[in-house]
Amino acid sequence: MEDLLAARLQMAVSLGFHIIFACIGIAMPFLMAIAEYKWIRTGEQVYQDLAKAWSKGVAIFFATGAVSGTVLSFELGLLWPTFMEHAGPIFGMPFSWEGTAFFVEAIALGLFLYGWDKLRPWVHWGTGIVVGLSGVASGIFVVAANAWMNSPAGFDWVNGQAINIDPVAAMFNDAWFSQALHMTIAAFVATGFAAAGLHALLLLKDRNNLFHRKAMKIALAVGAIAAIVQPLSGDYSAKDVAERQPAKLAAMEGHFKTSQPAPLIIGGIPDEEAEEVHYAIEIPNMLSFLAHGDFNAEVIGLDQFPRDEWPPVLITHIAFQIMVGAGFVMMAVGMVYLYLYWKRREVLFQRWFLWIVGLCMPLGFIAVEAGWTVTEVGRQPWIIYGIMKTKDAVSSMPGLQYPFYLFTALYLLLTAILIWLMRRQIITLSERYESASAN
Repeated sequence: MEDLLAARLQMAVSLGFHIIFACIGIAMPFLMAIAEYKWIRTGEQVYQDLAKAWSKGVAIFFATGAVSGTVLSFELGLLWPTFMEHAGPIFGMPFSWEGTAFFVEAIALGLFLYGWDKLRPWVHWGTGIVVGLSGVASGIFVVAANAWMNSPAGFDWVNGQAINIDPVAAMFNDAWFSQALHMTIAAFVATGFAAAGLHALLLLKDRNNLFHRKAMKIALAVGAIAAIVQPLSGDYSAKDVAERQPAKLAAMEGHFKTSQPAPLIIGGIPDEEAEEVHYAIEIPNMLSFLAHGDFNAEVIGLDQFPRDEWPPVLITHIAFQIMVGAGFVMMAVGMVYLYLYWKRREVLFQRWFLWIVGLCMPLGFIAVEAGWTVTEVGRQPWIIYGIMKTKDAVSSMPGLQYPFYLFTALYLLLTAILIWLMRRQIITLSERYESASAN
């Protein structure tokens, strides 16, 4: 295996696992805060039990996220030393702020976990809100650093060196807001549907289980609202990419030839040699509108870029289609849920709807993984867009495939332990409420 491929695969595996832990760390604290809020207002014990169960999940994912995030920070320096030599002084600020948010989150989580009988209810609830807000802030700061790689700012590049460095301008680059907004909402979609799907599947065994009923309703409400809002942020992000990274947009859409107007391509398999997409559905003029808000606008195709600067079109296009398809499925399910909750609540726990929600459990994280594939693969061959190519940043150390194998094994082991811990937590409370419903 070539060192460049090994380094890229190691980063892909590390990021692929970490993004799941990070998304849950962003959204799950708000689920536990909603549950505690309902306990304070109603006094129903099930809500306190739910808040405690979800808080233990937050603690587990916080620990695993800390481990995987630390690994990623080391990998940046060890696998991409040339990149860090130039980029470190420029985009180091969001990482330092992320560290601050991480410490605030850790302190607030400690107060939440151990303060149930020591803090006043509303004060305790407030610590849960701080956990959630600091988790969101932490995610935004990391995404700002990634956005800088897609939209470099805050420096002048002269003779292969960065001068006139402005870290604030680098952090608040042109891409940070659209990426941070889209990623934050995606975290709520993915976590909401994952939690709701898990409790829905458990309800199939015992539809009278009060614990799972309350949990599914809270999680699905959060996921549904986020899924309905997400296409708006997606449209904003797509228009932003069309302006800043037209080659990425062309790869996402399988748009090989510049055209005015441009059709939207749905599905299909891109053929880079023939420069066409096979088996696709085309909607005339729609890409022009989605990219530029004008049905007759020109959309730049891959023919405007040197062939060696094309992103991998097949991977980028398919990943984009998966992300959009999964997003629209969850949006549809979310709309159905909100309608049923408003008009026909008795249907919410029928087997057919529980199966639908259960099958949606992995969709959010599939969409997140596909979206990050679009972001990272669609930027290639650049590690700093338009400035430095990925092949020029990789470490010269040989044998990079061995740490790739090692870290992949470690992540699989970490995931197995995490699943075991979460399963034990859920089964314990599930059995308690099974007994209660039987009585």
